[in-house]
Amino acid sequence: MMKLSDILYGEFEIEPVLTHLLNSTPVQRLKKVHQGGAIFLVDPAINHTRYEHSVGVMYLVKKLGGSMEEQIAALLHDVSHTAFSHVADYIFENINEDYHEGIYQDVIMQSEIPGILKKHGFCYDILFREDYNILEQPLPGLCADRVDYTLRDLFHAGLIGIKDVHHFLTQLVLQDGKMALRSVEAAEWIRDKFTELNNDYFKKPEHVYANIKLAGLLKNALEKGIIKKSDLLKDDFEVLARLKTDPDSNRKLEDIKSMARFKQFAVAGATQRFKRRELHPAIFCCA
Repeated sequence: MMKLSDILYGEFEIEPVLTHLLNSTPVQRLKKVHQGGAIFLVDPAINHTRYEHSVGVMYLVKKLGGSMEEQIAALLHDVSHTAFSHVADYIFENINEDYHEGIYQDVIMQSEIPGILKKHGFCYDILFREDYNILEQPLPGLCADRVDYTLRDLFHAGLIGIKDVHHFLTQLVLQDGKMALRSVEAAEWIRDKFTELNNDYFKKPEHVYANIKLAGLLKNALEKGIIKKSDLLKDDFEVLARLKTDPDSNRKLEDIKSMARFKQFAVAGATQRFKRRELHPAIFCCA
């Protein structure tokens, strides 16, 4: 058993198959893919990654008694995210913000993951099931994916503290196989914090500026042949290194970091691209 340590959840152990997958190339790549896309370019303090999020989602599934198959799916659910995460959705004008989901199966099948799963007695098709009810739920419900990114983004943005996280975790339960909360108070807290996250973090003008401007830069770099579409499945730093080889792209990148012409950036119009998100968590009902 391997012991992991997470900034939100503390120490916990994982089974050999999860350890093997954790050390695979697709999962290790996520250590250099920022959860917030290009936000780190304008706010270097916000630099948590898809790797941390993936480990966190796996932990929540494990904590709530999810099967080993669901824990595996949780750990691997984001391996197809491109460099800079959802920035790819802006590049390709994907209004559903699910570009990574569309390429998920191809990424899995072209990697060492099926071989690792087979070695531990699992078939790769467990990753493509749609009945993992702890891992994923449509809005406005709770699920491990949504809970982790909400808590993690809020924490790194300084909008909640670690005591808030730990208290909220005590309120999580399963009801009919899905996440629910023990109290109305906990439901109202996460509902309000989710709204705050969307309004004050995702739609923060500086953050919108960074992601939209980088998307434009990457789209231009693709058109000019500075990077290839396949490069987007490398990590953030590899793609940045490619951009820096082109003087014009490098200048534009430095402009993003210094927030050049930020005052002229039409934030109001840019935020209209974001999906409307609300949470209405289920409340646990005792029999």
